Amino acid sequence: MDLWLLSVKLFLCYLLNHVLGKQEPNNCHLTSVQSCQECIQAGPHCGWCTKEDFLQEGQVVSDRCGKIATLIDKGCPAHLIENPRGSKVLLLNNETTSRGRGQREKLDEITQLQPQKLVLSLRIGEPQTFELKFKRAEDYPIDLYYLMDLSFSMEDDLMNIKRLGTDLMREMKNITDDFRIGFGSFVDKTVLPYINTVPEKLKNPCHRHHPCTTPFSYKNVLSLTKNGSLFNELVGNQQISANLDPPEGGLDALMQSAVCTEHIGWRNVTRLLVFSTDAGFHFAGDGKLGGIVLPNDGKCHLENGMYTMSHYYDYPSIAHIAQTLSENNIQTIFAVTADVLHLYEGLKHLIPKSAVGTLSDNSNNVLQLIIDAYYALSSEIIMENSKLPEGFKINYTTFCKDNIFRSGKEGQSCSNISIGDEVKFNISVTTEKCLKDADEFRITVKPQGFSEEVEVILRLICQCECEKDRIPDSPQCTNGSGALECGVCRCNKGHIGRLCECDINEGDPVDMVDFCRVGNSSEICSNNGECVCGECICHKNKNPAHFYSGKYCECDNLRCDQYKGLRCAGNGICECGVCKCVPGFTGSACDCPLDTVACMATNGQICNGKGSCECGRCTCTNSSFQGATCEICPTCPDVCTVHKACVLCRVFNKGKTNEECDRDCIYFNLTLVEDPRELPQAGQSDSTHMCKEKDRDECWVHFVYDGHDRGDQVHVHAVRNAECPSGPDAVLIITATAGSIVAVGIAVLIIWKLVTIIHDKREFDKFQKEQMKAKWDMDDNPIYKSAVTTVINPKFKES
Repeated sequence: MDLWLLSVKLFLCYLLNHVLGKQEPNNCHLTSVQSCQECIQAGPHCGWCTKEDFLQEGQVVSDRCGKIATLIDKGCPAHLIENPRGSKVLLLNNETTSRGRGQREKLDEITQLQPQKLVLSLRIGEPQTFELKFKRAEDYPIDLYYLMDLSFSMEDDLMNIKRLGTDLMREMKNITDDFRIGFGSFVDKTVLPYINTVPEKLKNPCHRHHPCTTPFSYKNVLSLTKNGSLFNELVGNQQISANLDPPEGGLDALMQSAVCTEHIGWRNVTRLLVFSTDAGFHFAGDGKLGGIVLPNDGKCHLENGMYTMSHYYDYPSIAHIAQTLSENNIQTIFAVTADVLHLYEGLKHLIPKSAVGTLSDNSNNVLQLIIDAYYALSSEIIMENSKLPEGFKINYTTFCKDNIFRSGKEGQSCSNISIGDEVKFNISVTTEKCLKDADEFRITVKPQGFSEEVEVILRLICQCECEKDRIPDSPQCTNGSGALECGVCRCNKGHIGRLCECDINEGDPVDMVDFCRVGNSSEICSNNGECVCGECICHKNKNPAHFYSGKYCECDNLRCDQYKGLRCAGNGICECGVCKCVPGFTGSACDCPLDTVACMATNGQICNGKGSCECGRCTCTNSSFQGATCEICPTCPDVCTVHKACVLCRVFNKGKTNEECDRDCIYFNLTLVEDPRELPQAGQSDSTHMCKEKDRDECWVHFVYDGHDRGDQVHVHAVRNAECPSGPDAVLIITATAGSIVAVGIAVLIIWKLVTIIHDKREFDKFQKEQMKAKWDMDDNPIYKSAVTTVINPKFKES
């Protein structure tokens, strides 16, 4: 029964290869393939024939490897073809949990992923696909840790956070009955230049009249608890602190909050971390300012809730934080003020499964911010996997709720997922090579931010089953000179040959090989065969029409010159790399016909008498002629122009003298007609040419030239009278010219008169306006002095 099933399976593979295999490149038949193991690693469609007598004389071991259809065509039975296929086996496949509100299953009884564990057997190049289901469970437990910046600028925010515990407990009751909350705070590293180390400032880093607590790096104030009132009480007892520089030590606090699982009290449930601040953050390298050069080790260093190694280890890098949060399945909510929002928006793209919300100046909107961010994070499912071994590839595809096909990076995520929705992902794993160090690997696939994961065991198919049936010292290998493995002899030490038939102890193996070399060549059998006991056995090609021959396999019928994709142009036989042409053809590729039919012009001459016929093609010797038969002459005058002069002299006695006309123009017979309509029409023969030419008097001459109208004689039909244009009417021309001059003169005078009238009117109007504006002042000129001077004689007395 097993043999029958194997035969059916291989027969199906045979059909598949016939239908689809023709589209695939053939990587199976490689001369480097010498074993079944190498064959099945050459490609997913390669099989190995284990039939002992499968190979014929001249064939090599690599001929056992090929596509299933090819091997069956060559006579290998389907049940003797080694063709292992990949498979998928589910080891743990519990159904997803449909949990309602009020039900109290244990956490390990809640299942959101299916399957939970499986084995994929992989063959090189053959993908194995499994379906992964994710279903969001209702009333799933939530742990929320509130991490707050307690630097001086966050004083008013602390007042609003003091009531957050009970308010958040009340709101989260609408989402889950199993909710816990915790609180932690941070400032910065407790060394210069981050804080003031003056003893007085260490006691109170704020103003003298404003008491503050001692600076600290990170403090776990309250581990996760269901007691919201305790959260309010402990947060209400907190005091702010202060540091010197604007950035804070938030990344230190994030690292400790993530890795100190036992101190914080994280469970394997939905983990939310709210990071609240109004400032930026220090990151890896900034610790050098305080003399701290050791990189962050990513381990927990809490004693009595305080981070004790802030002065010893540098800040973590952003990549380190992103990796740690992802490994611990923590979804981060950055609640920050508007002035640093852009900074944390950029950070969100680097930290998986994180969200950013704008915090008001006094944090009075923090409750709604957390609720909105939770819904945004929980409604998106993003699949991820652990690091793949070298040479492995993984691909995701999904349809999500909108039934739109997604693949690649987009196929890893689905949005708008509500509680109770089920999402399916198809995950394909492929390997490109077999690894020497191991043949089994383990990877995990999980949704970001969730603790549940699917364990995938990858097993490589790199060996054939027939290798387990190895027969040592098999009689099939020349009296036990080798082991029979998968139909091939593996020779014992001291024997060589396909059947281990050559005993190198009876002769020098080097001398045997020398018999298979041409002269001093380093190539054995010209690289086209195998040297068996000093004789060359030439390789056989898959195509029986192609073969190697000669004592050293130096000849073949493959390497001859080709013409238009055909070896020897299809007009000869390839013998040892040289074309032997059939009669009527010559040339290195038999592409040169000796027949001149293709060179014959329409006038019966070879190449029109303007060239020579070479290899069935005309080579024009006259540069003015071109074309397949040298009959095209773009620069030559046409027939009408050539015979125009003789037609003019014989019909109209123009142009040539009588002696020249009698000597040069008697080569054609002339027929005169009275009307152009009496001329022979074009198309009556191929040699008929309709002509219409001008003479020196600009008169049109109509004639028809016929080169083969009467045997080999040329015949011309011409119209007796030329078509001359009538002369011009002198009286009409003079009258029209004189009339035009008079009309132009009158038009010029009218235009001049109009321009003059318009100009005068404008000047008169201007004069009137100026006269109306003039005002005459009758006062004397202030600098005027009268020319009359009156002098009174002082001694004058009027009598």
